[in-house]
Amino acid sequence: MTSAPTMPPTTTTSDLGHRRLGVPAVTFMIIAASAPLTVVAGGVTTTFAVTGVIGVPLSFILLAAALAVFAVGYAAMSRYVTNAGAFYAYIAQGLGRPFGVGASLVALVSYNAMQIGIYGLFGFQASMFLEAKLGIVTPWWLWILVCIVIVGILGVNRVDLSAKVLGALVALEFVAVLVFDIVSLAVAPEGISTVALQPSSLFVPGVGAVLAFGIAAFMGFESAAIYGEEAKDPKRTVARATYSAVAIIGVFYAFSAWAFTIGIGPSQIVEASATAGPDLMFAFMGEHAPMIISDIMQVLFLTSLFAALQSFHNAVARYFYSLGREGVLHRGLGAVRVGSRAPWAGSVAQSVIALVVTLAFVFAGEGLGLKADFAPVEFLYPVLTMFTWLTNTGAMGLVLLMGIIAIAVIGFFRRDRRGVSTWAAVIAPGIAAIVLFAVFVLIVANFDVLLGQSEPSALTFVLPALLIVPGILGVVWAFVLRRRDPKLYRRIGHGIEEAEAAAFDHEPHRGI
Repeated sequence: MTSAPTMPPTTTTSDLGHRRLGVPAVTFMIIAASAPLTVVAGGVTTTFAVTGVIGVPLSFILLAAALAVFAVGYAAMSRYVTNAGAFYAYIAQGLGRPFGVGASLVALVSYNAMQIGIYGLFGFQASMFLEAKLGIVTPWWLWILVCIVIVGILGVNRVDLSAKVLGALVALEFVAVLVFDIVSLAVAPEGISTVALQPSSLFVPGVGAVLAFGIAAFMGFESAAIYGEEAKDPKRTVARATYSAVAIIGVFYAFSAWAFTIGIGPSQIVEASATAGPDLMFAFMGEHAPMIISDIMQVLFLTSLFAALQSFHNAVARYFYSLGREGVLHRGLGAVRVGSRAPWAGSVAQSVIALVVTLAFVFAGEGLGLKADFAPVEFLYPVLTMFTWLTNTGAMGLVLLMGIIAIAVIGFFRRDRRGVSTWAAVIAPGIAAIVLFAVFVLIVANFDVLLGQSEPSALTFVLPALLIVPGILGVVWAFVLRRRDPKLYRRIGHGIEEAEAAAFDHEPHRGI
């Protein structure tokens, strides 16, 4: 972590693609990060298989309600804090600059882990699909390298281009899952049953693991604030997009998970999920619908993963941009591309990180032969390591950050309520903090289960350390900056306000 000599901010609010995104565009990018088809095909079946709990659909409703409460304070604060480094700025202004810097590094690790982990599943699914349909045998990592290039190209272009691509892909995902839901309800081997929606089906041993799995399905919904500087109306866009995403995702996942139990049968869903895994949806459609529909859905499964990759890539690029602009990290990361106004330096940095981590997993698995040690079936190596390890680590970090954000909201409004109600400024964020920290504890307690381990190992503790250690180092680095460069320190978490002030100061002042 290095900082250049203190200098006036070199960027202004127009440096990013300013005022290009409306509520639909931001909502689509949020939902894209959640990857609806991936969650229903992969996340839901995995949760059924690992936990043995039928009440998964009800868990989505409860989690959506909890996140909606979190969104109350989050949205209220978004009207007063507009910064591409959302978590970083919120915590810096609500709890203090050292905590903000620590949170920024935890956010960088978490979003990078989510994004790179999804690459593992993408590479595996692409290679398996080509082999099954065309007989072409390719290494899983080849398609990751190709995808890194495509994601990187979109990342350095105008953000509304990414929004249009993601919007189209998300729309196709919804259509695919809705077709599956309709077929499931039509087949219904055990009839239409509400057993999966009953509290007695959820609140059983294993409910903690269900909630830990379920919260990961919502990750990305909090990213609306990252696009605040590029929103047409940041004071309203962030709040409306966040509420819309939570409502759409929660209802859609709950309904589709319930339809899944109907299509397979409540008494068979756990066993079927454990046997077939994510392929259960496609096998079901191949049996009860024309094969072409199943093939199309498998292609859309890949595009679902791609949409999530692009969305998380955009988030990481903007965190790098924000931290570079304010001098917390090297100022070069705050550079934007002249034509597209995209944070190209942050985008390239994320692509390089993804490339290095991917090559490390390839070397460990192929070069050192570790794939035989970590996967009972060797071709599952990228799924059981790269995907499982990194996405669960990322989800853990983001849940922790959301809990801290809830406390930061209370701190932000403590001195100046700004006309915000007690419900939005204190009560809702207080409830959200309790719930989110409880979920975080459940994730920690069930982390070995989430990693697919029969018992805790060194990995169970190493992966959480990848989050905690950077957070601690970030706090220390903030104090170093305070001693070394007080002016830079004062700007931490306030970069957009400083940039606006600088732009105003340099404008010619005209007399009356």
